[in-house]
Amino acid sequence: MGDNNEYKILTKIDYPSDLRTLQVEQLPVVCDELRKDIIKELSVNPGHLASSLGVVELTVALHYVFNTPYDRIVWDVGHQAYGHKILTGRRDKFCTNRKLHGIKPFPHPDESEYDTFCCGHASNSISAALGMAVAAKLHNEKRKVVAVIGDGSMSGGLAFEGINNASSTPNDMLIIINDNHMSIDKSVGGMRKYLLQLTTNDTYNTIRYKIANKLTSWGILNENRRKGIIRFNNSVKSVLTRQQNIFEGMDIRYFGPTDGNDVVELVRILRLIKEMKGPKILHIHTKKGKGYAPAEKNATVWHAPGKFDFESGERLESECNAPQPPKFQDVFGKTLLELAQINERIVGVTPAMPTGCSMNIMMKAMPKRTFDVGIAEGHAVTFSGGMAKDGLLPFCNIYSSFMQRAYDNIIHDVALMNLDMVLCLDRAGIVGEDGPTHHGAFDLAFLRPIPNLTISSPLDEHELRKLMFTAQIKGHGPFVIRYPRGRGSHVDWHCDFEELTVGKGRKLRDGKDIAILSLGPIGTEVSKAIMIAEMKSANEKFDAGSSAEAHQLSVAHYDMRFLKPIDEEILHEVGSRFKHVITVEDGVISGGLGSAVLEFMADHNYNVSVKRIGIPDKFVEHGKVSELYHLIGMDAESIAKEICDEVVKS
Repeated sequence: MGDNNEYKILTKIDYPSDLRTLQVEQLPVVCDELRKDIIKELSVNPGHLASSLGVVELTVALHYVFNTPYDRIVWDVGHQAYGHKILTGRRDKFCTNRKLHGIKPFPHPDESEYDTFCCGHASNSISAALGMAVAAKLHNEKRKVVAVIGDGSMSGGLAFEGINNASSTPNDMLIIINDNHMSIDKSVGGMRKYLLQLTTNDTYNTIRYKIANKLTSWGILNENRRKGIIRFNNSVKSVLTRQQNIFEGMDIRYFGPTDGNDVVELVRILRLIKEMKGPKILHIHTKKGKGYAPAEKNATVWHAPGKFDFESGERLESECNAPQPPKFQDVFGKTLLELAQINERIVGVTPAMPTGCSMNIMMKAMPKRTFDVGIAEGHAVTFSGGMAKDGLLPFCNIYSSFMQRAYDNIIHDVALMNLDMVLCLDRAGIVGEDGPTHHGAFDLAFLRPIPNLTISSPLDEHELRKLMFTAQIKGHGPFVIRYPRGRGSHVDWHCDFEELTVGKGRKLRDGKDIAILSLGPIGTEVSKAIMIAEMKSANEKFDAGSSAEAHQLSVAHYDMRFLKPIDEEILHEVGSRFKHVITVEDGVISGGLGSAVLEFMADHNYNVSVKRIGIPDKFVEHGKVSELYHLIGMDAESIAKEICDEVVKS
């Protein structure tokens, strides 16, 4: 963090109670110092920069006006909340943000009483805050509840479900719409256009307050008549502004839009509306990346820019000068464009992640055949299903952890009709510093039971290209391809297209003592583990029962390629030849590859000892991928130890 001598006020604020001792006129200085502190820390410890910079003034105003943590602030999404963390007792620990055993990448109640709800995924704040507001009423508490929704999260269906329920359920919650026209890429859809056009009117506000005061003095304006009065207010506003307001049309008071980067004005407005009864919406305009010129200029790049020079704003490249393999996402993006150029049926669909999944490559070349549907994963799948039903071939790319939100859509709107489309699961497996809300741990387990799905995972970039080519051939039905975050293993990643036989794996190497079955890029760790185990066996004696003879370990390795349909020919070979089998997968061990192998061996009466290696039955914390692999026993050294231990058992 910055040197304490740099800050006149921030170092004196440990908790919001300290903030509330200040004069309103001092708050702009607090905002300047808080913004500088965030920028300096993230320049050396990368994280989500632009979003948190945009809500500095809102963060300060909320904690200044509301009695947190008694009053609840529910953030949506969590990468807006760095300033919130710093002001709530974690400034000295903020340098550990996203690091192994450090503070969490997103707000979590386990970490702080100021973190009211988990918010790693978008669009859940209104529903959660409504639940808290109802709980406060039932407990006869005067607690205030605020939902802060922004960064494109209003495009998510859950947000609309929450607002709809808030309009009909007695509550006094405040919804703040942080309108910065962005999610990660620019936000899209009708809601974005609507929010840009929404206006307020000074004449309307003057008349409304006069009428409200008069009705209150007459004893007319009370809770029972509130909705009728709101509808009357809405009629007045519609006349004066010449437009309807979708929120007030749902009997929710609407205020704004106003400048969300003016902390003094925000404090004034929040004080004005905090005691009002019934649900309320405050619509603010903010600048994503506010206060740091490079981030303001290109908020998409500076959403999570990596390390950068604080003074110049220059992003720092890797210190490694050797050519680096591309990221899996970039291989996907470039390959998709190649395939789309030879197959006119192909279209691309992504929920607000064209840059993250590299579909922006095809979007630039073929804008009419690529669709960013906003933060709406369920819609993305069903929308793709509709196109597939009428002859197109969608490549629907959704991060693995976000695909969880589209589970019913996959079953009901795709698999049930056996539609030809490709579900591309980016960020599958352990993803690193974003932690448990973003680890793609569950997709293998929750997809395997669904009929008609083909489920695959490439070992490397060459296999990814071949699987993508295979998937676009007509007649395969819904075809899942999962691949991880990060770089692959081939600098020369571009290879010729080749159709693979669906459901067929391959033997990477033969052996006599033990067989290892792996699925996906985790197979590269297995290859390293085999080398380690064999080198160890060449220098040590393995005690096999009463024998103490030196033994050169011999390990077979199979790359399964497909979880479903699984290669039964390989499984029969393994079951008949080996007494010891290890399965390795970058997913939860309950329900995935290991479970499938155990089921097969039991069904076919093979007497085989199967050791499963994968993500354990717990939520894995955040940290570097290599650190987390070691923590849960999925790194090469840990796998090598399991190999040696299994051989010793025999």
